[in-house]
Amino acid sequence: MIKLRKYLKPFIFSIIFSIVFLLIQANCELSLPDYMSKIVDYGIQNGGIENNLPNVIRENEYEKVKFFLEENEQQQLDSIYSKITKENSDYDKYKKEYSILEKENVYVLKNNVNKDIINSLDLAVGKSEIIVSFIDNPEKMQKQNLFDIDTNEGDNKTADMSLMMSSNTDMFSLIKNMPKENRYEFLNKINSQLDNIPETSISQIACTYIKGEYQQVGLNLENVQSSYILNIGIKMLLIAFISAVCAIAVGFLASRTAAGVARALRKDVFAKVESFSNVEFNKFAVSSLITRTTNDITQIQMLIVMGLRILCYAPIMGVIAIMKALSSSTSMSWIILLAVIVILGFMMISFSIVLPRFKKIQKLTDKLNLVARENLSGLMVIRAFGTEDFEEKRFDDTNKTLTKNNLFVNRFMMFLMPFMMLVMNLVQLLIVWVGANQIEASTLQVGDMMAFIQYAMQIIMAFLMISMMFIMVPRASVSANRINEVLQTPLELKDPKEEKPFDDNKKGVVKFKNVSFAYPGASEYVLHNINFTASKGETTAIVGSTGSGKSTLVQLIPRLFEASKGEILIDGVNIKDINQAHLRDKIGYIPQKGVLFKGTIRSNLEYGKENATDEELWKACDIAQASEFIKGKPDGFETEIASGGTNVSGGQRQRLSIARAIVKNAEIYIFDDSFSALDFKTDKNLRSAINKELSDATIIIVAQRISTIMHAKQIIVLDDGEIVGKGTHKELMQNCEVYKEIALSQLSEEEVRNNE
Repeated sequence: MIKLRKYLKPFIFSIIFSIVFLLIQANCELSLPDYMSKIVDYGIQNGGIENNLPNVIRENEYEKVKFFLEENEQQQLDSIYSKITKENSDYDKYKKEYSILEKENVYVLKNNVNKDIINSLDLAVGKSEIIVSFIDNPEKMQKQNLFDIDTNEGDNKTADMSLMMSSNTDMFSLIKNMPKENRYEFLNKINSQLDNIPETSISQIACTYIKGEYQQVGLNLENVQSSYILNIGIKMLLIAFISAVCAIAVGFLASRTAAGVARALRKDVFAKVESFSNVEFNKFAVSSLITRTTNDITQIQMLIVMGLRILCYAPIMGVIAIMKALSSSTSMSWIILLAVIVILGFMMISFSIVLPRFKKIQKLTDKLNLVARENLSGLMVIRAFGTEDFEEKRFDDTNKTLTKNNLFVNRFMMFLMPFMMLVMNLVQLLIVWVGANQIEASTLQVGDMMAFIQYAMQIIMAFLMISMMFIMVPRASVSANRINEVLQTPLELKDPKEEKPFDDNKKGVVKFKNVSFAYPGASEYVLHNINFTASKGETTAIVGSTGSGKSTLVQLIPRLFEASKGEILIDGVNIKDINQAHLRDKIGYIPQKGVLFKGTIRSNLEYGKENATDEELWKACDIAQASEFIKGKPDGFETEIASGGTNVSGGQRQRLSIARAIVKNAEIYIFDDSFSALDFKTDKNLRSAINKELSDATIIIVAQRISTIMHAKQIIVLDDGEIVGKGTHKELMQNCEVYKEIALSQLSEEEVRNNE
């Protein structure tokens, strides 16, 4: 996969924006449990009171709360509260909300107060409110066993607590008027006892005090609670909407990136295959190249889509969820650690088991494509020999093997979801059990436990998403290696850095100088020391027995293969010093098998020359003896041609292939046994038209029929890769036994003599 990273570079900004959107989405989704916790802890349990700083408080109570704070805390408290009196411009507005204003002034918490200040004052103000509650109603606070105040009347160090706790005593005034040392001793004793109370308990007691204040100032507690819950609910809806927008944006960017990478890969793989010589083609089966260009690239595309949406999202979600969980309750972090270790262990085992299977699946897909392709292309032969049952069994065996491997992988991965769900439920159960004990000990609130459960579930879901990606990553990794194998295949045919100019004095001349050729990896040469010259305006024929190397020899001219030794010159220049495009532009090559492409007769002929005129097309068809059957078609040149030319006969296919090359108006024409499907009359008429219309071109003909080439200016006779004869038909009949044997095997002695 890393080797293909360059294809992601054009989409780097899309990837960056995707990650940014994923971060926003993850933060949004992981903030929802926190808001849910607030609804439970503050909205339901505390009646909409979120912290220990009341939004509004009576002036005398404010002074009491402020009195029990440190000096710096008092200053901070004054900075965040505003005193509302009759002289205030907003008095009428506040009077409608706080009816107590008719009797006494109030302090109102300012808007947009820094949360850090509130958090820093929260615990101190909560303790102060508890002290004020104790002072206002000491008997009630004593019943809650919050304080253990010594009430012995003989205590000289403190005031008479029995007197202070009497209902007729203004306890705050007594404490305020105490000697400084006694007051500090009394307050320190209370604070030391408050330090032993959990923060959650302090908040709950302070909440009771704040609710009492709200009632005193004229607020409806039900409205406070519902307003708080509604406010949090609206925030949650907004966060959910932002999360959805980010998810849609990531989906769009991921799909765009994946489609772009797949398009670039298909383009480069196709271009690479197009530049292959026959040597490289022999390294890969056609079915394998098709699989690599389609199925393998699709695997990469799916991985990028799912990778950006899940593989990148899951770690982000997991990390943020762990941080949130730890901030929510560090005492239960060991539960998360235990779950992560179990899940990672299972994932590593899964990865080690399924990866080899995925490699095997891709190879089996190649084989299945190969069998299917052979069956479809060879359907007529299969029917002719009645081997349908054998081919069905061959396909079925390959299909079953592929199915078994897919079933093994899918069945193994099938346990992934139940395993994750089991871990998820066990973790949830463990959190509830541990959390319940902490709630009982007042070290954890119900909402915090619920939030921790949500964070734990998100962490496990993140690992579940990563594990689901393990189904795709190994297979995509195999596909990436297979694609990279094609892209990194070194080309045998390379264009020169500096192209040499053609010699106009040797235009159309093809010269072989001591040329030998061996297939890569072969121990022996198939062509040995080939020397001959094909001149402009002349026909050079190449004959020989089957396997003598005729087709291989002519395929060296357009560099379909690269000569192992020696030189091939065209227009006086070594073909290795000519760009392949310029070289092949000079050559009209007609292969042994006529190949037509899906389209029309016109589109196939225009492969030779783009935007050729009808006059040029008809002239080429006249030479190739194809005009008659084209005119017989109702649509003429617009007649549809099926893929491979299966809707025309072999002879028509061959004549259209010849016409396609002639349209090119090349300097050199190579006919690689291109007349084999023609009857003798058509063969004769075609050769006659070629000699007449292409008299200025260099003609090289590979043929099995002696009658096709016996009038050639020069005949090259090959036997076992070597030239054993060179000359005219008459000369070769006299001095080349190989040629003579071939001629006499096809013609009678009388026909041979008549043609001499």
